[in-house]
Amino acid sequence: MDGWGRPSFNLLQNHANNGPSLKFFAFDILMWKGKPLGGRPLDWRRELLKTRVMPRLAGINYSETFDVSGEEMLAAVRSQRLEGVIAKRRDSLYEPGERSGAWVKMRVRGGQEFVIGGYTPSPKNFDALLVGCYEGESLMYAARVRNGFVPSVREYLFRVLKNVRRVPCPFANLPELKKGRWGEGLTAADMAKCIWLQPELVAAVEYVEWPPANHLRHSAFVALRDDKDPRQVVREAP
Repeated sequence: MDGWGRPSFNLLQNHANNGPSLKFFAFDILMWKGKPLGGRPLDWRRELLKTRVMPRLAGINYSETFDVSGEEMLAAVRSQRLEGVIAKRRDSLYEPGERSGAWVKMRVRGGQEFVIGGYTPSPKNFDALLVGCYEGESLMYAARVRNGFVPSVREYLFRVLKNVRRVPCPFANLPELKKGRWGEGLTAADMAKCIWLQPELVAAVEYVEWPPANHLRHSAFVALRDDKDPRQVVREAP
């Protein structure tokens, strides 16, 4: 959990033995005393988990059921800036490997404005936008944004990018020494392939998580913001 009591993928990914303790949440049980339970309804399995299994387990948390509408649940998730919701039909069976429609995953993204400081080219136009925000007088790199572009938006945006003056790299925290586990970093070798721009354009970007001193997870372009002063784009409080 992070400092606000929310699950953090970044803390889990980088967890070490001397770090904060992990929390385990149980939400289903698939076998009991050697017998498979997948053919029983979810409600039945969860009742068994809660009444027969959980009392025997120390240090394990039960994932509660909330008797509210989907709209109310999503509103609560957004207000607490959680990553999303998994919803399952109460009468559903457990069907390994199947996408039956009995359960859905809804990702709830965070987002804010970012300054476009460059892009990586592609044979047709561009592959990704390079975005960041200001810390004092310094523009700090935050992400390569590859998602959220339909072909027409990509073509329009490339026409806009071509009209912005080329400059040396505007990001104060580049190059980075390593690409990172998922290749999100920008090393000196990566920078040689980038086209840098005067930091004049602002984009609204959605993302799942912004780990401290790290890069956005699962970022996606939403729109250009011509009503936002680039110098006012700073990292928003979590």
